[in-house]
Amino acid sequence: MRRMYLNAMVFGLGSHTASWRLPDVDPLAITRLSYWTDIAKRAERGQFDSLFLGDILALQHEVKYSVSGALDTVVVLSALAATTEKIGLIGTASTTFDHPYHIARRFASLDHISNGRVGWNIVTSTTLSEAKNFGRDVIAPCQERYARAEDVLNAVMTLWESWQPGARIADKKTGLYLDPSAVHNANYTGSYTRSIGPLTVPRSPQVKPILAQGGASEIGRSFAARYADLAFTVQSNLAGAQQFYKDVKHRTEEDGRNFDDILVFPGIVPVIGKTHEEAEAKFNYLNSFAVPQSGIQRLSYIFDKDLSGLPLDEPLPEALLKVADDKTAPSRTRLILGDARLRKLTLKQMIERFMCSRGHLLVVGTAEEVADTMQNWFENEAADGFNVLFPSLPFDIDVFSESVIPILERRGLHIKPREGELLRERYQLPFHELEASQPAAPKHYMAMDISTTHH
Repeated sequence: MRRMYLNAMVFGLGSHTASWRLPDVDPLAITRLSYWTDIAKRAERGQFDSLFLGDILALQHEVKYSVSGALDTVVVLSALAATTEKIGLIGTASTTFDHPYHIARRFASLDHISNGRVGWNIVTSTTLSEAKNFGRDVIAPCQERYARAEDVLNAVMTLWESWQPGARIADKKTGLYLDPSAVHNANYTGSYTRSIGPLTVPRSPQVKPILAQGGASEIGRSFAARYADLAFTVQSNLAGAQQFYKDVKHRTEEDGRNFDDILVFPGIVPVIGKTHEEAEAKFNYLNSFAVPQSGIQRLSYIFDKDLSGLPLDEPLPEALLKVADDKTAPSRTRLILGDARLRKLTLKQMIERFMCSRGHLLVVGTAEEVADTMQNWFENEAADGFNVLFPSLPFDIDVFSESVIPILERRGLHIKPREGELLRERYQLPFHELEASQPAAPKHYMAMDISTTHH
């Protein structure tokens, strides 16, 4: 039976950039472990399938008015693995600025200590500030970043496979702990990276943790279709979401995989009230804490165009809105401006929506209205599940869990996660071995008895 999957996607103290200013929010909480364990326990209690933590390897462009700084997501998830029992844990690592051996080792370790509840969100890192943090003067072009991502991913998967089932014999009677013939060097050599292996971490419960990816470009979609289990996407309207869903599913089948081998997760930001009017009031209340200058600076940076001279309460100029049709413009720019044109927004309205939603689907209404929207997208080939972003944290997790999720469960759309199931089982995804999922990789894979290696 097809079911709707729900991931709790956490940004700092909430998706709204001014959420840290709310009276009941601790603005310094993001560096405290107690904050993250509280978030995870609320999400697990609320029956979310996974907790998803994004990451970027540099401070954001506009840091003056919003929460700045972040902990390493894998470190945080390692702590949360010990304080949760069933919720999935999806962390982020960059294929541009990290080595495959490090990535393979971290996520295999996390898969072990969580008993198979782990996913890797694959990012290629797109900003110059990230490149400079790693001693580079330029950010590689999109084509090159994805070529490296493919190379790194193949290396990671080869390393994950370097321990065969049953390698650890652990026979106390004979004293034999390891079967050396069941642990192989990876001997991976690609265009951008190489690693001899084997991995120091024994074969993990899932072998291949869940792979998530969120590229919106043509090459990003093709990468997701070839490798990803979960395709994350930013969509603000049904038609755009349907186009993305159809395109990625088609590419997946063209690559020889099945339609259901990849699950599409648009983001949704619900602002929930007991009545529609109450939800609107909550949205306005959140925006009352925002500094308009901050929104103008953020969108000016994203659009690469100074918006400071535009009037706040007048329709946006047609010349700006036409950028939504420019295929050479960044996907986030086209999406935000396309939504503004569709809704006939003023600059102020566009800023208010963006400050809360970050470009994702924004639903302001009752729990029933939120559930109706999610069901509509789910049943009309726009989503297999949702990354739910919360305007403010941690309390909006409970609001969604106690109002929307019960409606989805009553409608037979969402099923409570079970303790003890692997994350790949929860998402009903296949357990492909490396050779089955990536036919190109074995040419780099040369089995070698580690007993012949020198230390």
